[in-house]
Amino acid sequence: MANTTSSTIDPREAAHFGAMAADWWDPNGSSAMLHKLNPLRLRYVRDAIDRHWLADESSFRPLEGKRALDVGCGAGLLTEPLARLGATATGLDAAEENIAVARTHAAGQGLLIDYQATPVEQIDASGFDLITSMEVVEHVTDPAQFIKALAAKLAHGGLLIMSTPNRTPLSRLAMIGIGESIGGIPKGTHDWGKFLTPEELSRMVTDAGLEVTDVTGLSFDPRKGFVLSSNKAINYLLTARHPAG
Repeated sequence: MANTTSSTIDPREAAHFGAMAADWWDPNGSSAMLHKLNPLRLRYVRDAIDRHWLADESSFRPLEGKRALDVGCGAGLLTEPLARLGATATGLDAAEENIAVARTHAAGQGLLIDYQATPVEQIDASGFDLITSMEVVEHVTDPAQFIKALAAKLAHGGLLIMSTPNRTPLSRLAMIGIGESIGGIPKGTHDWGKFLTPEELSRMVTDAGLEVTDVTGLSFDPRKGFVLSSNKAINYLLTARHPAG
């Protein structure tokens, strides 16, 4: 029987990001900002993994034996590193075009990743040890339901890591006023009214049955570029755990 579970995917958002598929892996293309942010995200994810599973910080494969799900994976900028860290990795994206590029790129890297153009609500799998979803929740039709769907796929004791823009005057200026005019972000990427504050996102995550363990800002320092900091005014990352049961 076909899975008729509803989806929180916004078809217009999927089409917007699908049109960017060919540029995902070009550090100077329409996804240039993601390439600049990805090293910080990876550092945050690695630190969260090490803390949560008491992993050896010198290990190259701290996710060995664990299953990871990257929701809203695009062409795999984060999914591929998760696989390299040892995870059995799955990537989901709403745009078929992105999944096609992701599969081709992973094959060229010799990585075995299960990429699917499937909503998280409809994926025929659960019990993932790690779920990541970066810059996605602000693009779905129902953030609370989307987060509940993420939580439902997480194993007991598992880890959820998300990132998203904050809804502040500074984020409107930085991400739309500057980012979508001279910053290289394609116009129409963001709707400031759909941004979530850390308090709003934390409440949704808690309501989904998870425990928020960290919220860290992702800000811009004129001297250093993008940095992880206590300043959450533009963007932030959130970590939550599924209570062991």
